[in-house]
Amino acid sequence: MRLRGTSRINERGHLEIGGCDVTELARVYGTPLYIYDEALIRQKCREFVDAFRSSGVPFQVAYASKAFCTMAMCRVVAEEGLSLDVVSEGELYTALRAGFPPERIHFHGNNKSPDEIDMAVGARVGCFVVDNFYEMEVLCDVARRRGVKVRVLLRVAPGVEAHTHEYVMTGQTDTKFGFDLESGAADRALEEAARMETMEVVGVHAHIGSQIFETAGFRATAEKLGQLAARARERTGVTFSVVNVGGGFGIRYTEEDRPLAVSDYIRAVTDAVRTAFGRIEGYPLPEVWVEPGRSVVGEAGTALYTIGSWKEIPGIRRYVAVDGGMADNPRPALYGARYEAILANRANEPADTVVTVAGKCCESGDMLIRDCRLPDPRPGDLLAVFCSGAYQYSMASNYNRLRRPAVVFVRDGAADVVVKRETLDDVVGNDVLPERLKGRGPA
Repeated sequence: MRLRGTSRINERGHLEIGGCDVTELARVYGTPLYIYDEALIRQKCREFVDAFRSSGVPFQVAYASKAFCTMAMCRVVAEEGLSLDVVSEGELYTALRAGFPPERIHFHGNNKSPDEIDMAVGARVGCFVVDNFYEMEVLCDVARRRGVKVRVLLRVAPGVEAHTHEYVMTGQTDTKFGFDLESGAADRALEEAARMETMEVVGVHAHIGSQIFETAGFRATAEKLGQLAARARERTGVTFSVVNVGGGFGIRYTEEDRPLAVSDYIRAVTDAVRTAFGRIEGYPLPEVWVEPGRSVVGEAGTALYTIGSWKEIPGIRRYVAVDGGMADNPRPALYGARYEAILANRANEPADTVVTVAGKCCESGDMLIRDCRLPDPRPGDLLAVFCSGAYQYSMASNYNRLRRPAVVFVRDGAADVVVKRETLDDVVGNDVLPERLKGRGPA
């Protein structure tokens, strides 16, 4: 099994990440626990920046915070010189509380509320990615009331279907995101935005999906955006200074996955933009923006669980249960996500037993890994699930009133808590018991 980043098996046969023995992390912080390899996060950030610098194309790399958003993560991203995508007031507030420069924040989302838009305009975020005509009107009104001009990219649905799971495809015509090209909505939106005095249209945005292993979709998208740019300049006089091709760059969850290197993705994207815009006479090469999320944090995260009960169905299956599940990782139940795992406290022993790892939630579909090869697992063993850094903690819930896990960053032998484990008081903290229900006995 492939280890990532600073992970290794130490002389005690234990998994070690960032110089920290995982069994010791479990003892100190408990489980479930999310462990992030800070050095690997920073390495991934630099891979994107280095790939663009090698291309010679003007660029901006924005971390898609929906993948994993905490104040500590925002600070790491800021220190690495990246920009930041947010899609809600919560993500925006997190970034601002972390001291992230607002001029490097991009505000996304298909249903931004008037209050969220006002908050972002007041914070002077760098740009809005406008998703629909309703948002355009609200943003224009807020900007006029505040007496400012806002920079916008219009999100378009290019009609490109990435080869990925249908739930994470976003570039096809039939999607909730953006102005579609096929109906002419994107052209109309550009014409309308160009007439608004409170908006500066700096470019367009297109995101075609997630966990993408090829480059054909990005090339097709760049071609369509180039055609749109030519029409926009002719009809409105607007010249795009920015073309944002989104993110979706795949990572290796299992040995069957075959993602490209970051440099290969970026080379394909920049070459495609150069070609598409080079066909337009006298058109300056725009800045190329990308929005990696999963590909920055996915491989850097490890979810750690303690094994508890087990069940044998002779001739069919052996189940082992852990102290987490779909409450802290809904991805397997949501769209069949697959993972690899080891026993962190017995990492050198032969993986000669096939089990299905179940969660503790009261759902038959709460299965984390099916047909997982491990050393014969026993209650109290520690299960480390790799590539758990993206869309797990960010999707965590209190289903069954489970407490959300703690999160630690590890680096150079030190561990820092970046999210505290919820307490039982936290779980009921927002509950309100009306006076009329207090002090009553059984009916």
